[in-house]
Amino acid sequence: MALFITLDNVYELYNLDPSKKTEGIIVLNQQNDPKKKYTTHSRLFEGLLLGFMVKGSMKSQIHFLEYELNAGDIAILQPQLMIDTKSLSEDAEIVTIGLSLDFITEFPILREFVMNNQIRWQPIIRLQPEDIKLQNELLTLIQNFYHKKPSPNKAQMLKHLVMVLISMISEVYSNLPNSKSFVKNRTHEIIDDFYLLISKHANQQRSVAFYAEKLHLTPQYLSTFLKQKTGKSALQWIDHITILHAKTLLKSSNFSIKEISNALHFEETSVFSRYFRRIAGVSPKTYRNE
Repeated sequence: MALFITLDNVYELYNLDPSKKTEGIIVLNQQNDPKKKYTTHSRLFEGLLLGFMVKGSMKSQIHFLEYELNAGDIAILQPQLMIDTKSLSEDAEIVTIGLSLDFITEFPILREFVMNNQIRWQPIIRLQPEDIKLQNELLTLIQNFYHKKPSPNKAQMLKHLVMVLISMISEVYSNLPNSKSFVKNRTHEIIDDFYLLISKHANQQRSVAFYAEKLHLTPQYLSTFLKQKTGKSALQWIDHITILHAKTLLKSSNFSIKEISNALHFEETSVFSRYFRRIAGVSPKTYRNE
């Protein structure tokens, strides 16, 4: 589902057992299931997301760029980065750990994670071969603790187990070449700045010229650049984020379609409905009722 996912709404959206809800953390074990349509829509998560490829492989677009994950790989997604799952192997199995913003603020190492440009532009890593066995044992332990019955110290124990994993991941980054002096290049800067702009303004501004002017680029250059680097033009990304906003409102609010149309600054509800159908392939009403 193309939704902005939080720890409050994830249980409803993914039909999870609410009795397992633990403050600040969500743990999912997901296997390839065509019925769940993992490849259909984009997702944004409010906090830090760690994805551990246990089996098989997956192709994903993370923050505009495409990556392939194979068994043993780890994906680290900083808060509110967009992920599109392009394909999954039949035997794909992923353990995902989501950490809330409140969780992040408790640990200095996590605050560094969410601000680290190297992690943003190198989100796929793997541990040393001798550490992968420890990683898998920790993942099993974390899942077992997550699914045990509630207790006063459950959340605290989970936090410490997860922090061991994150410390192992952090060690990998610290040993990478130039990890201490990573500097965004011009490609990174344009993509980052464009992403921030459309995340903030796409519910009001759908003109490529608006974003090009903010970035001090010509509309043609911006579109060509994005098409070459990300596979989508500027207008396609603007439409993508606008529809993401619309789908989120349709699924997670009681606003009428007219109210959503107004919130997204369409001049008429009929214009919004035609726009939504053109991009999403179904009407807003049909999408809401799916």
